[in-house]
Amino acid sequence: MSHDGQPTQFPELNHLLADLTDTARSILGEDFVGAYLQGSFAVGDADLHSDCDFLIPVRRQVTAGQEAALRAVHDEIPTRPGHWTHHLEGSYPVAADLRSLDAIGRNWLYVDHGWRQMQWSTHCNNVVARWSLRECGVVLDGPDPHTLVDAVPADAVRNYARESAGTFMDDFSTWMSLDVAWGQRYAVTTFCRFLATLDTGRVISKQAALTWGRQRLSPEWSKLIEQVRRDRPRGYDESDLTPSDRIEQARAFASYAEARARSS
Repeated sequence: MSHDGQPTQFPELNHLLADLTDTARSILGEDFVGAYLQGSFAVGDADLHSDCDFLIPVRRQVTAGQEAALRAVHDEIPTRPGHWTHHLEGSYPVAADLRSLDAIGRNWLYVDHGWRQMQWSTHCNNVVARWSLRECGVVLDGPDPHTLVDAVPADAVRNYARESAGTFMDDFSTWMSLDVAWGQRYAVTTFCRFLATLDTGRVISKQAALTWGRQRLSPEWSKLIEQVRRDRPRGYDESDLTPSDRIEQARAFASYAEARARSS
């Protein structure tokens, strides 16, 4: 969703995205296809606690020289002042890889939010990113996303949510804990998104998923979901710890959501 002709509601971020787009176009030359936002800034409800997820498709795999130049750019960006310089996250996919789901599993040049070192990763190469780009993508430069990505079947989106619900807690435990209040909120929100996707066949925003959860899930989870929605403005603080009763509630909700996903 655009804001007075700008891609986001944050002037600082708009300036940063314009600079990144211009720089990437200069580095890539004729291999530059476009620049897009997916994720929260595409599907809705992005705020200061969101990452800014971008995709910059290329006509062919980046050359060694292009890769070195892009690495230098993303190494420098987090050294700049400001908030959003630490919250860009995205990949440089080969445009042909985006067309269908056949290329899932291929590595793309990727930068995690706040990181200075790029990686070759499958992080953005998934069903959700394709759906978000095609259905809601914000165009910074380039053709309509519908020309780059074929329609993603609802069953594919549902299967991704089902499989992800089954592995989420194991993956989550490798980098975060329910003991941290942000982690507790992230886990509950993510499971609400999985379940909402299984119900609707669509990818919806975090806030929309929490609203869906309060309306559609058993009333026993309403208090927990409302607490998560209410506490989002607290952001990430590793010293902000989760009360023990909320940890147990989140664990119970995770078990409930996993079982519901398996049976859906």
